[in-house]
Amino acid sequence: MLHFVRWSSIVCALLGLPAMAQAQGAYPDRPIRFVVAFPPGGATDTFFRQISNEFATALGGSIVIENRGGAGGYVGWQNVAASAPDGYTFLVAENALGINAALYKKHPSGFDPLKDYDAVGAMGSTPLVWTVANNVPANNFAEFVAWSKTVKDKFNYGSAGPGSVSHLSVEVILDGAGIQAVHVPFKGGGPAAAAVAGGHVAVVVSALPVAKAQADGKLVKAMAVTSDKRSPAMPDVPTLRGDLGVKHANVALEFWWGIFAPKGVPEPIRLRVEKAIQETMANPAVRARLAKVDTDPSFAPGPALKIKLENEIKNWSAFVDAKGIKVEQ
Repeated sequence: MLHFVRWSSIVCALLGLPAMAQAQGAYPDRPIRFVVAFPPGGATDTFFRQISNEFATALGGSIVIENRGGAGGYVGWQNVAASAPDGYTFLVAENALGINAALYKKHPSGFDPLKDYDAVGAMGSTPLVWTVANNVPANNFAEFVAWSKTVKDKFNYGSAGPGSVSHLSVEVILDGAGIQAVHVPFKGGGPAAAAVAGGHVAVVVSALPVAKAQADGKLVKAMAVTSDKRSPAMPDVPTLRGDLGVKHANVALEFWWGIFAPKGVPEPIRLRVEKAIQETMANPAVRARLAKVDTDPSFAPGPALKIKLENEIKNWSAFVDAKGIKVEQ
């Protein structure tokens, strides 16, 4: 009897294999949701939409980009973390994940990107640009620093929200330049960029593609780029360290992007999405398009992306702790 049961189990398993293979081969059989945790117009949204058509083709299905802004990214981040790990919800994230983890240490919600996500793959990076409102009476970084010291109640700078790349990157540059300012958080990089273009805040640090579009349109003045060498996309803008001599803390002043999945996504699906990222970032059309805005289409697999996030948290934690930076209440 026991022998019969064993053979029955084996036969059932073998009969089930074609169905399992068919189900796996059919993925994706419906649109896949990719969540951006900030409103349209910011760096992450802009970057992913630039590559979305080629990425969908590489993935072999259709995708839906969903902007879920709010609470400095937490609305979108937690939405993905709480989603079913079935391969139909992913997060398009930036290094704000690591910066937030450094700033909040233990978030009241219990959110922890290292525990709540499976890293899928890194997609690329780009420098940051110090952009200044046209109504500020300064035409270069040295003049800006001199002007800032004459402002009675400190100047204002905008960001995509507390703990965003555009928040703490400004704090690093302020510290290096020896000046002070008041933080004005917005609900995303798009609104912050609109605020500096409208003269409502004096400064916003933006990803290079966003800053280039604004500077080319004469909406802002670009005064410094955070890359080691001048950007070929903005060759007239001096580098923060090399040209201007502004030394800063040991953190990466850049935007980088990666895709994360809710914890527990099936490994075959994770690997399929990882492969689609690799193919997309190697696509000649994508690379040519991103080169125009000095964005490096640097793919890295999931394990490397996880290590990158861990290092981000470590380095930003050191800066936050050393400077005693607190979240605005």
